[in-house]
Amino acid sequence: MSSLALAARDSSTMLRRNLLHIRRYPSLTLNLLLTPVMLLLLFVYIFGDTMSAGIAGGDGDRSRYLAYLVPGVLMLTIGGTTIGSAVSVSMDMTEGIIARFRTMAIHRGSVLIGHVVGSVLQCVMSVILVGAVAVAIGFRTTDSTVLEWILAVGLLALVSLALTWIAVGMGLSSPNVEAASNNAMPLMILPLLSSAFVPVDAMPGWFQPVAEYQPFTPAIETLRGLLLGSEIGNNGWLAVAWCVGLAALGYAWSKSLFNRDPK
Repeated sequence: MSSLALAARDSSTMLRRNLLHIRRYPSLTLNLLLTPVMLLLLFVYIFGDTMSAGIAGGDGDRSRYLAYLVPGVLMLTIGGTTIGSAVSVSMDMTEGIIARFRTMAIHRGSVLIGHVVGSVLQCVMSVILVGAVAVAIGFRTTDSTVLEWILAVGLLALVSLALTWIAVGMGLSSPNVEAASNNAMPLMILPLLSSAFVPVDAMPGWFQPVAEYQPFTPAIETLRGLLLGSEIGNNGWLAVAWCVGLAALGYAWSKSLFNRDPK
């Protein structure tokens, strides 16, 4: 077999291994999914009327705020799901299985590829489940075209890939599972500090740069424009640039840590 075929075979084996872990230990995924679902229900049914009146200047119809909220919650879902990737990688490192893989005749990069592809698939499934909850409580995208839907799915996958590589690096650099979970928390906190729940213009002036100059705000605004048929402006290019930059950084960081000789 060629080296490419061997890499593909070993990567698919590692992917099956990670998918089996997800199936056997679903509690971590369910716990990470609980936060975005609870925030979605809380903000729609408790604050929805007030927030809708404040943002849209209308009659307080919560469906308007639901439409505004869902793209941000989907990005929050991705950020939360990738925390599980950091934890999973850290578990492999601390339990010694990575050391065992280093001694086996397998493609060296297949271990990380299996984690990354498995995490991206997990992110996609999580987004589908949270999106189903949003649709069940009234979210609709009547103004979106087929092309915009395809671009929206592509954006979600690209964000998942970028954040997963960063999470893998966090897992590799953490001394234990608890540290990996704590180190990856910014992936879930940053969406809360973005335009996910309120527009940047409605925030205090001193806080607006924090919300504006970070990866989640342009990604959320782009997804919001694609799903609701509104203007995107420069957010699309900014979102892609952030994703490509984070993916490249996470890949280089993870590869360097993984190839480093164990102490």
